[in-house]
Amino acid sequence: MTAMILVDAQQNIAFNAQQFSREYQSWAWRQRRASAADAPPATTSLRDTLLARIAIVISSITVLPEASPPPMGERLHRYRNDEEARQLAHWQLDYYRRLADEAEQIQLITSRDALDAVLKSWAGEQPLDKRRQGIVMQLKGAAPISSPQQFEEWHGWGLRAVAPGWGQSRYVSSADGGLTRLGFALLEALGSQKALLDIAGMSARAAAAALDRYEGPIFASHGSPRAISGGERCLADAALSRLAERGGVLGIMLYNRFLKKSWHPSDRKDSVTLAHWVDAVDHVCQVTGSAEFVGLGSDIDGGYAYSALPSAVDTSSDLWLLRRALLARGFSLEQAAAILGGNMLRVLRESLADG
Repeated sequence: MTAMILVDAQQNIAFNAQQFSREYQSWAWRQRRASAADAPPATTSLRDTLLARIAIVISSITVLPEASPPPMGERLHRYRNDEEARQLAHWQLDYYRRLADEAEQIQLITSRDALDAVLKSWAGEQPLDKRRQGIVMQLKGAAPISSPQQFEEWHGWGLRAVAPGWGQSRYVSSADGGLTRLGFALLEALGSQKALLDIAGMSARAAAAALDRYEGPIFASHGSPRAISGGERCLADAALSRLAERGGVLGIMLYNRFLKKSWHPSDRKDSVTLAHWVDAVDHVCQVTGSAEFVGLGSDIDGGYAYSALPSAVDTSSDLWLLRRALLARGFSLEQAAAILGGNMLRVLRESLADG
């Protein structure tokens, strides 16, 4: 039997390699020592996540338009046109392939068989160096997909999840607008491959349309209830209920801005604790009436300082502490296992074919 494992529905592994020359196989503290002085401090690595029993990471392929405001310390690699967007995205896709080729403990998840092979490595009491981590590649922002029909190629390259939001594109009219005609066609193309649709980053209007029209598996990789954060990017209670009706899952971020309405970057690190993360989890459970529709989407190493993470969290190795925080609130061991891994595994498995 597989012991409790974590599934993190949002990290930016390839993006960080491209923008900050991060080495995922190196401890986070070593990455920090090698970083430029103005870069955000590294907070994740293969070793740190394995220590936290993170068996599966849904990790992004993220490209940024030239006009977007840069995260702290970022200076390079933005796109000015569709071709540059595709080039940047392919670099990140190739990075994941190289990572899986070079690191024996990393497996790209493109099928149920690959998923089961990773989960099998977590059964029993094997030593850490015998365990494997699965990476699911997700495109965060659909600009690199030249047309809805071209998604079949991306699927063939191993992409298994897409978040069409994240700014204006041929598929979304604006950051706060709805899906375009091509956007609805993209939903059909994703559905034909049973791809995992991510509504994180979508406006309320676009997310509502996707929840009504998309017939395949659906989730929100990382965010928070709007009642907790107040942010426009977060899900209102009506959207949470609709997501649950569709069997979807919301991954709760570890970013303080999404866990406490009054938080400010100048606040002390201990102004937000893991109890605030559990508050967001509990709100989803109260709205949906179940612990089946909420999970972890840490976005750790998302381009902000580790001072913007809850007080107990310095690197991704500390994500295992979420288990203790859930149990302290009164969640059962079974519920904690579902929230930290099982719920995301359910929607992920729906998107994968056998073989």
